Amino acid sequence: MKILMLTWEYPPRVVGGIARVVYDLSRTLLKDGHDVTVITYKDGDVPYFEDDKGVKVYRVDNYMINPNNFIDWIMQMNFNMVAKANELIAEQGIFDVIHAHDWLVAYAAKTLKNSYNIPIVSTIHATEAGRNSGIHDEQQRYINDTEWMLTYESAEVIVNSNYMKGELQRLFGLPYEKINVVPNGVNLNLFNGIDRDYNFRRRYALDNEKIILFMGRLVYEKGIQHLISAMPKILGGYNDAKLVIAGKGGMIDELKAQVNAMGIGHKVCFAGYLNGKDVQQMYKSADIAVFPSTYEPFGIVALEAMLSENPVVVSDIGGLNEIVQHRENGMKTYCGNPNSIADSILELLYDHKLCADITRKAKNKVRNEYNWSKIAQDTHFTYQKAICQSMAEKQKRQIEQERARKTKKAKNTENEITNLLSFKKRHAYA
Repeated sequence: MKILMLTWEYPPRVVGGIARVVYDLSRTLLKDGHDVTVITYKDGDVPYFEDDKGVKVYRVDNYMINPNNFIDWIMQMNFNMVAKANELIAEQGIFDVIHAHDWLVAYAAKTLKNSYNIPIVSTIHATEAGRNSGIHDEQQRYINDTEWMLTYESAEVIVNSNYMKGELQRLFGLPYEKINVVPNGVNLNLFNGIDRDYNFRRRYALDNEKIILFMGRLVYEKGIQHLISAMPKILGGYNDAKLVIAGKGGMIDELKAQVNAMGIGHKVCFAGYLNGKDVQQMYKSADIAVFPSTYEPFGIVALEAMLSENPVVVSDIGGLNEIVQHRENGMKTYCGNPNSIADSILELLYDHKLCADITRKAKNKVRNEYNWSKIAQDTHFTYQKAICQSMAEKQKRQIEQERARKTKKAKNTENEITNLLSFKKRHAYA
Protein backbone atom coordinates (compact mmCIF):
# COMPACT_ATOMS: atom_id res chain seq x y z
CA MET A 1 0.00 0.00 0.00
CA LYS A 2 1.21 3.52 -0.83
CA ILE A 3 0.66 5.69 2.25
CA LEU A 4 0.98 9.47 2.71
CA MET A 5 1.39 10.65 6.31
CA LEU A 6 0.68 14.31 7.08
CA THR A 7 1.98 15.58 10.43
CA TRP A 8 3.27 18.86 11.81
CA GLU A 9 5.94 17.11 13.90
CA TYR A 10 8.38 14.34 13.09
CA PRO A 11 11.78 13.69 14.74
CA PRO A 12 13.98 15.56 15.37
CA ARG A 13 11.09 18.05 15.71
CA VAL A 14 9.16 16.82 18.75
CA VAL A 15 6.36 18.99 20.17
CA GLY A 16 4.23 16.33 21.84
CA GLY A 17 3.41 12.67 21.37
CA ILE A 18 2.47 12.79 17.66
CA ALA A 19 6.11 12.75 16.48
CA ARG A 20 6.86 9.46 18.25
CA VAL A 21 3.62 7.84 17.04
CA VAL A 22 4.22 8.77 13.39
CA TYR A 23 7.89 7.75 13.62
CA ASP A 24 7.25 4.27 15.05
CA LEU A 25 4.11 3.60 13.00
CA SER A 26 5.81 4.59 9.72
CA ARG A 27 8.79 2.34 10.36
CA THR A 28 6.61 -0.63 11.28
CA LEU A 29 4.37 -0.20 8.23
CA LEU A 30 7.53 -0.07 6.11
CA LYS A 31 8.71 -3.39 7.62
CA ASP A 32 5.31 -4.87 6.70
CA GLY A 33 6.02 -4.08 3.04
CA HIS A 34 4.20 -0.77 2.58
CA ASP A 35 5.55 2.37 0.90
CA VAL A 36 5.44 5.25 3.42
CA THR A 37 5.91 8.96 2.65
CA VAL A 38 5.80 11.62 5.37
CA ILE A 39 5.24 15.33 4.75
CA THR A 40 6.01 17.47 7.77
CA TYR A 41 7.25 20.88 8.88
CA LYS A 42 10.92 21.83 8.52
CA ASP A 43 12.31 23.06 11.81
CA GLY A 44 15.90 24.28 12.11
CA ASP A 45 18.71 22.92 9.94
CA VAL A 46 17.22 19.50 9.15
CA PRO A 47 17.21 18.57 5.44
CA TYR A 48 14.23 19.15 3.16
CA PHE A 49 14.35 15.47 2.18
CA GLU A 50 15.53 12.53 4.25
CA ASP A 51 15.46 8.80 3.59
CA ASP A 52 14.88 7.73 7.19
CA LYS A 53 15.78 4.04 6.88
CA GLY A 54 13.26 3.61 4.07
CA VAL A 55 10.63 6.12 5.19
CA LYS A 56 10.67 9.04 2.75
CA VAL A 57 10.45 12.28 4.76
CA TYR A 58 9.75 15.58 3.00
CA ARG A 59 9.82 18.82 5.00
CA VAL A 60 8.23 22.13 4.06
CA ASP A 61 8.89 25.71 5.15
CA ASN A 62 6.34 28.37 5.83
CA TYR A 63 6.15 31.44 3.62
CA MET A 64 8.79 34.13 4.04
CA ILE A 65 6.14 36.56 5.27
CA ASN A 66 5.36 36.50 8.98
CA PRO A 67 1.87 35.19 9.82
CA ASN A 68 -0.49 37.26 11.97
CA ASN A 69 -1.14 34.43 14.42
CA PHE A 70 -0.85 30.69 15.02
CA ILE A 71 -3.90 29.86 12.88
CA ASP A 72 -2.41 31.73 9.89
CA TRP A 73 0.91 29.92 10.48
CA ILE A 74 -0.85 26.56 10.34
CA MET A 75 -2.70 27.55 7.16
CA GLN A 76 0.55 28.55 5.45
CA MET A 77 2.07 25.19 6.41
CA ASN A 78 -0.96 23.40 4.93
CA PHE A 79 -0.63 25.28 1.62
CA ASN A 80 3.00 24.19 1.34
CA MET A 81 2.10 20.61 2.25
CA VAL A 82 -0.40 20.57 -0.62
CA ALA A 83 2.22 21.98 -3.02
CA LYS A 84 4.74 19.30 -2.00
CA ALA A 85 2.15 16.50 -2.28
CA ASN A 86 1.14 17.73 -5.77
CA GLU A 87 4.79 17.59 -6.79
CA LEU A 88 5.21 14.05 -5.44
CA ILE A 89 2.00 12.80 -7.08
CA ALA A 90 3.10 14.24 -10.44
CA GLU A 91 6.44 12.39 -10.12
CA GLN A 92 5.45 9.17 -8.35
CA GLY A 93 1.72 8.66 -8.89
CA ILE A 94 -1.34 8.65 -6.65
CA PHE A 95 -1.25 7.52 -3.02
CA ASP A 96 -3.71 4.86 -1.85
CA VAL A 97 -4.55 6.60 1.42
CA ILE A 98 -3.83 9.83 3.31
CA HIS A 99 -3.21 9.48 7.05
CA ALA A 100 -3.79 12.89 8.68
CA HIS A 101 -2.59 13.41 12.25
CA ASP A 102 -4.77 15.93 14.10
CA TRP A 103 -6.42 19.18 12.99
CA LEU A 104 -3.08 20.83 12.20
CA VAL A 105 -3.00 19.16 8.75
CA ALA A 106 -6.77 19.04 8.12
CA TYR A 107 -6.90 21.50 5.21
CA ALA A 108 -4.03 19.86 3.32
CA ALA A 109 -5.71 16.45 3.72
CA LYS A 110 -9.11 17.76 2.59
CA THR A 111 -7.63 19.51 -0.47
CA LEU A 112 -5.71 16.42 -1.59
CA LYS A 113 -8.75 14.19 -1.04
CA ASN A 114 -10.95 16.38 -3.22
CA SER A 115 -8.26 16.86 -5.88
CA TYR A 116 -7.29 13.21 -6.34
CA ASN A 117 -10.15 11.24 -4.77
CA ILE A 118 -7.83 9.73 -2.13
CA PRO A 119 -9.54 8.56 1.08
CA ILE A 120 -8.50 10.11 4.38
CA VAL A 121 -7.88 8.21 7.59
CA SER A 122 -7.44 10.69 10.44
CA THR A 123 -6.03 10.11 13.90
CA ILE A 124 -7.38 12.48 16.54
CA HIS A 125 -4.71 12.42 19.24
CA ALA A 126 -6.55 14.91 21.49
CA THR A 127 -9.35 17.48 21.21
CA GLU A 128 -9.32 21.20 21.84
CA ALA A 129 -12.36 20.88 24.10
CA GLY A 130 -10.63 18.20 26.14
CA ARG A 131 -7.36 20.12 26.49
CA ASN A 132 -9.15 23.25 27.74
CA SER A 133 -12.08 21.67 29.62
CA GLY A 134 -14.46 23.21 27.10
CA ILE A 135 -14.44 25.87 24.39
CA HIS A 136 -13.86 29.36 25.81
CA ASP A 137 -12.79 31.67 22.94
CA GLU A 138 -12.96 32.04 19.17
CA GLN A 139 -9.58 30.44 18.45
CA GLN A 140 -10.56 27.37 20.43
CA ARG A 141 -13.89 27.30 18.58
CA TYR A 142 -12.07 27.47 15.22
CA ILE A 143 -9.80 24.54 16.17
CA ASN A 144 -12.79 22.56 17.47
CA ASP A 145 -14.68 23.16 14.21
CA THR A 146 -11.61 22.15 12.18
CA GLU A 147 -11.41 18.91 14.16
CA TRP A 148 -15.05 18.24 13.32
CA MET A 149 -14.41 19.01 9.64
CA LEU A 150 -11.48 16.58 9.51
CA THR A 151 -13.52 13.77 11.05
CA TYR A 152 -16.39 14.54 8.65
CA GLU A 153 -14.09 14.40 5.61
CA SER A 154 -12.39 11.19 6.80
CA ALA A 155 -13.55 7.78 5.63
CA GLU A 156 -12.36 6.32 8.93
CA VAL A 157 -11.20 7.88 12.21
CA ILE A 158 -8.62 6.42 14.61
CA VAL A 159 -8.46 7.21 18.33
CA ASN A 160 -6.10 5.72 20.89
CA SER A 161 -8.54 4.84 23.68
CA ASN A 162 -12.18 4.06 24.38
CA TYR A 163 -12.26 7.28 26.39
CA MET A 164 -11.43 9.23 23.21
CA LYS A 165 -14.01 7.28 21.22
CA GLY A 166 -16.70 8.43 23.64
CA GLU A 167 -15.38 12.00 23.53
CA LEU A 168 -15.55 12.17 19.72
CA GLN A 169 -19.05 10.74 19.69
CA ARG A 170 -20.14 13.32 22.27
CA LEU A 171 -18.40 16.31 20.65
CA PHE A 172 -18.89 15.63 16.94
CA GLY A 173 -21.76 13.14 16.72
CA LEU A 174 -19.64 10.64 14.78
CA PRO A 175 -21.16 7.25 13.95
CA TYR A 176 -19.98 4.56 16.36
CA GLU A 177 -18.70 2.29 13.56
CA LYS A 178 -16.61 5.08 11.97
CA ILE A 179 -14.32 5.38 15.03
CA ASN A 180 -11.56 2.77 15.36
CA VAL A 181 -9.76 2.33 18.68
CA VAL A 182 -6.09 1.63 17.97
CA PRO A 183 -3.82 2.27 20.98
CA ASN A 184 -0.44 3.93 20.72
CA GLY A 185 2.61 1.82 21.34
CA VAL A 186 6.21 2.00 22.43
CA ASN A 187 9.44 0.71 20.93
CA LEU A 188 10.07 -2.48 22.90
CA ASN A 189 13.84 -2.11 22.39
CA LEU A 190 13.91 1.40 23.88
CA PHE A 191 15.81 0.41 27.02
CA ASN A 192 17.93 -2.43 25.67
CA GLY A 193 21.47 -2.02 26.95
CA ILE A 194 20.52 0.96 29.16
CA ASP A 195 21.47 0.58 32.83
CA ARG A 196 21.28 3.02 35.72
CA ASP A 197 24.08 5.56 35.39
CA TYR A 198 24.86 6.90 38.85
CA ASN A 199 26.95 9.80 37.55
CA PHE A 200 23.94 10.92 35.47
CA ARG A 201 21.63 10.40 38.45
CA ARG A 202 23.78 12.56 40.73
CA ARG A 203 23.05 15.59 38.58
CA TYR A 204 19.51 15.56 39.96
CA ALA A 205 19.51 13.79 43.34
CA LEU A 206 21.70 12.44 46.12
CA ASP A 207 22.41 8.71 46.27
CA ASN A 208 20.15 8.27 49.29
CA GLU A 209 17.21 10.11 47.67
CA LYS A 210 14.42 8.32 45.84
CA ILE A 211 13.61 10.08 42.57
CA ILE A 212 9.93 10.73 41.89
CA LEU A 213 9.87 11.52 38.16
CA PHE A 214 7.48 13.51 36.01
CA MET A 215 8.26 13.45 32.27
CA GLY A 216 6.21 15.50 29.80
CA ARG A 217 5.06 18.93 28.68
CA LEU A 218 4.65 21.53 31.40
CA VAL A 219 1.05 22.48 30.66
CA TYR A 220 -2.04 22.64 32.86
CA GLU A 221 -3.68 19.40 31.71
CA LYS A 222 -0.61 17.34 32.71
CA GLY A 223 -1.41 18.08 36.38
CA ILE A 224 2.15 18.80 37.59
CA GLN A 225 0.74 21.44 39.94
CA HIS A 226 -1.11 18.70 41.85
CA LEU A 227 2.04 16.58 42.11
CA ILE A 228 3.96 19.55 43.57
CA SER A 229 1.11 20.12 46.03
CA ALA A 230 1.50 16.49 47.14
CA MET A 231 5.18 16.88 48.01
CA PRO A 232 4.81 18.20 51.61
CA LYS A 233 2.82 15.10 52.61
CA ILE A 234 5.29 12.83 50.76
CA LEU A 235 8.28 14.47 52.45
CA GLY A 236 6.50 14.26 55.80
CA GLY A 237 6.28 10.48 55.41
CA TYR A 238 9.55 9.90 53.53
CA ASN A 239 12.10 12.71 53.76
CA ASP A 240 14.63 11.10 51.39
CA ALA A 241 12.50 11.81 48.31
CA LYS A 242 13.26 14.17 45.39
CA LEU A 243 10.83 15.32 42.71
CA VAL A 244 12.44 15.66 39.27
CA ILE A 245 10.35 17.44 36.62
CA ALA A 246 11.65 16.81 33.08
CA GLY A 247 10.15 18.80 30.24
CA LYS A 248 9.35 22.27 28.97
CA GLY A 249 6.15 24.25 28.53
CA GLY A 250 4.21 27.41 29.23
CA MET A 251 3.70 26.67 32.95
CA ILE A 252 7.39 26.57 33.88
CA ASP A 253 7.47 29.95 35.66
CA GLU A 254 4.18 29.30 37.43
CA LEU A 255 5.38 25.90 38.67
CA LYS A 256 8.69 27.31 39.91
CA ALA A 257 6.80 30.03 41.76
CA GLN A 258 4.58 27.37 43.36
CA VAL A 259 7.64 25.40 44.52
CA ASN A 260 9.29 28.52 45.99
CA ALA A 261 6.09 29.60 47.74
CA MET A 262 5.85 26.16 49.37
CA GLY A 263 9.48 26.32 50.51
CA ILE A 264 10.45 22.98 48.94
CA GLY A 265 12.95 24.21 46.33
CA HIS A 266 15.67 21.90 47.70
CA LYS A 267 13.42 18.88 47.08
CA VAL A 268 12.22 19.74 43.57
CA CYS A 269 14.50 19.79 40.50
CA PHE A 270 13.47 21.19 37.12
CA ALA A 271 15.60 19.15 34.72
CA GLY A 272 14.47 20.95 31.57
CA TYR A 273 13.83 19.34 28.19
CA LEU A 274 15.57 16.00 27.62
CA ASN A 275 16.04 14.08 24.40
CA GLY A 276 17.77 10.99 23.07
CA LYS A 277 19.73 8.92 25.57
CA ASP A 278 19.05 11.41 28.38
CA VAL A 279 15.36 10.42 28.36
CA GLN A 280 16.24 6.75 28.72
CA GLN A 281 18.81 7.48 31.43
CA MET A 282 16.31 9.59 33.34
CA TYR A 283 13.74 6.79 33.37
CA LYS A 284 16.42 4.36 34.56
CA SER A 285 17.51 6.81 37.27
CA ALA A 286 13.99 7.20 38.67
CA ASP A 287 12.38 5.12 41.40
CA ILE A 288 8.73 6.05 40.72
CA ALA A 289 7.17 7.72 37.66
CA VAL A 290 4.09 9.88 38.20
CA PHE A 291 1.64 11.15 35.56
CA PRO A 292 -1.11 13.13 37.35
CA SER A 293 -2.92 14.39 34.24
CA THR A 294 -6.31 16.05 34.37
CA TYR A 295 -6.81 15.25 30.65
CA GLU A 296 -4.94 12.46 28.86
CA PRO A 297 -6.31 10.75 25.73
CA PHE A 298 -3.69 8.01 25.98
CA GLY A 299 -0.33 8.51 27.76
CA ILE A 300 2.70 7.11 25.92
CA VAL A 301 4.95 8.27 28.77
CA ALA A 302 3.24 5.76 31.06
CA LEU A 303 4.14 2.94 28.65
CA GLU A 304 7.75 4.15 28.51
CA ALA A 305 7.96 4.21 32.30
CA MET A 306 6.42 0.74 32.57
CA LEU A 307 8.88 -0.62 30.01
CA SER A 308 11.79 0.98 31.90
CA GLU A 309 10.72 -1.01 35.00
CA ASN A 310 9.49 2.00 36.93
CA PRO A 311 6.34 1.60 39.06
CA VAL A 312 3.85 4.18 37.79
CA VAL A 313 1.29 6.39 39.52
CA VAL A 314 -1.40 7.83 37.24
CA SER A 315 -4.70 9.70 37.40
CA ASP A 316 -7.91 7.74 36.99
CA ILE A 317 -8.66 9.66 33.79
CA GLY A 318 -8.73 9.05 30.03
CA GLY A 319 -6.36 6.56 28.44
CA LEU A 320 -4.27 6.26 31.62
CA ASN A 321 -7.30 4.81 33.36
CA GLU A 322 -7.47 2.07 30.70
CA ILE A 323 -3.75 1.24 30.74
CA VAL A 324 -3.33 0.90 34.52
CA GLN A 325 -5.19 -1.42 36.90
CA HIS A 326 -4.81 -0.25 40.50
CA ARG A 327 -2.26 -2.18 42.56
CA GLU A 328 -1.86 -4.68 39.71
CA ASN A 329 0.35 -2.96 37.11
CA GLY A 330 0.42 0.53 38.64
CA MET A 331 -1.27 2.83 41.11
CA LYS A 332 -4.28 5.02 40.31
CA THR A 333 -5.16 8.24 42.10
CA TYR A 334 -8.20 10.48 42.12
CA CYS A 335 -7.81 13.07 39.36
CA GLY A 336 -6.59 16.45 40.66
CA ASN A 337 -6.25 15.19 44.26
CA PRO A 338 -2.77 15.84 45.81
CA ASN A 339 -3.66 13.82 48.92
CA SER A 340 -4.46 10.75 46.81
CA ILE A 341 -1.23 11.19 44.81
CA ALA A 342 0.82 11.36 48.02
CA ASP A 343 -0.82 8.22 49.45
CA SER A 344 -0.02 6.12 46.37
CA ILE A 345 3.59 7.34 46.18
CA LEU A 346 4.19 6.69 49.88
CA GLU A 347 2.76 3.17 49.61
CA LEU A 348 5.22 2.38 46.80
CA LEU A 349 8.15 3.92 48.69
CA TYR A 350 7.53 1.64 51.67
CA ASP A 351 6.22 -1.57 50.02
CA HIS A 352 9.08 -3.07 47.98
CA LYS A 353 7.20 -6.28 47.18
CA LEU A 354 4.27 -4.30 45.74
CA CYS A 355 6.76 -2.33 43.60
CA ALA A 356 8.36 -5.51 42.28
CA ASP A 357 4.99 -7.14 41.43
CA ILE A 358 3.67 -4.00 39.73
CA THR A 359 6.86 -3.55 37.71
CA ARG A 360 6.88 -7.14 36.41
CA LYS A 361 3.20 -7.16 35.40
CA ALA A 362 3.42 -3.71 33.83
CA LYS A 363 6.35 -4.63 31.61
CA ASN A 364 4.58 -7.82 30.45
CA LYS A 365 1.44 -5.86 29.62
CA VAL A 366 3.37 -3.38 27.50
CA ARG A 367 5.12 -6.16 25.58
CA ASN A 368 1.89 -8.07 24.93
CA GLU A 369 -0.60 -5.28 24.20
CA TYR A 370 1.29 -2.17 23.08
CA ASN A 371 3.80 -3.44 20.53
CA TRP A 372 3.94 -1.67 17.16
CA SER A 373 3.59 -4.84 15.06
CA LYS A 374 0.02 -5.36 16.26
CA ILE A 375 -0.77 -1.64 16.09
CA ALA A 376 0.48 -1.37 12.50
CA GLN A 377 -1.68 -4.35 11.46
CA ASP A 378 -4.77 -2.75 13.03
CA THR A 379 -3.95 0.57 11.31
CA HIS A 380 -3.52 -1.20 7.96
CA PHE A 381 -6.93 -2.84 8.41
CA THR A 382 -8.42 0.63 8.96
CA TYR A 383 -6.75 1.82 5.73
CA GLN A 384 -8.36 -1.10 3.89
CA LYS A 385 -11.79 -0.18 5.29
CA ALA A 386 -11.33 3.41 4.14
CA ILE A 387 -10.24 2.38 0.62
CA CYS A 388 -13.12 -0.10 0.26
CA GLN A 389 -15.56 2.54 1.44
CA SER A 390 -14.12 5.07 -0.99
CA MET A 391 -14.39 2.58 -3.87
CA ALA A 392 -17.99 1.76 -2.93
CA GLU A 393 -18.90 5.46 -2.85
CA LYS A 394 -17.21 5.97 -6.22
CA GLN A 395 -19.16 3.07 -7.72
CA LYS A 396 -22.35 4.45 -6.19
CA ARG A 397 -21.70 7.86 -7.76
CA GLN A 398 -20.99 6.23 -11.14
CA ILE A 399 -24.24 4.24 -10.94
CA GLU A 400 -26.17 7.38 -10.02
CA GLN A 401 -24.54 9.32 -12.85
CA GLU A 402 -25.33 6.52 -15.32
CA ARG A 403 -28.91 6.37 -14.06
CA ALA A 404 -29.22 10.13 -14.42
CA ARG A 405 -27.74 9.95 -17.93
CA LYS A 406 -30.20 7.23 -18.97
CA THR A 407 -33.09 9.14 -17.41
CA LYS A 408 -32.07 12.27 -19.29
CA LYS A 409 -31.71 10.28 -22.52
CA ALA A 410 -35.12 8.68 -22.05
CA LYS A 411 -36.64 12.09 -21.35
CA ASN A 412 -35.04 13.52 -24.50
CA THR A 413 -36.35 10.58 -26.54
CA GLU A 414 -39.82 11.08 -25.08
CA ASN A 415 -39.67 14.78 -25.96
CA GLU A 416 -38.55 13.97 -29.50
CA ILE A 417 -41.47 11.53 -29.97
CA THR A 418 -43.94 14.07 -28.55
CA ASN A 419 -42.61 16.78 -30.87
CA LEU A 420 -42.77 14.43 -33.88
CA LEU A 421 -46.37 13.43 -33.15
CA SER A 422 -47.29 17.05 -32.65
CA PHE A 423 -45.66 17.93 -35.98
CA LYS A 424 -47.52 15.13 -37.82
CA LYS A 425 -50.78 16.13 -36.22
CA ARG A 426 -50.44 19.77 -37.32
CA HIS A 427 -49.57 18.77 -40.87
CA ALA A 428 -52.41 16.25 -41.04
CA TYR A 429 -54.92 19.02 -40.36
CA ALA A 430 -53.22 21.18 -42.92
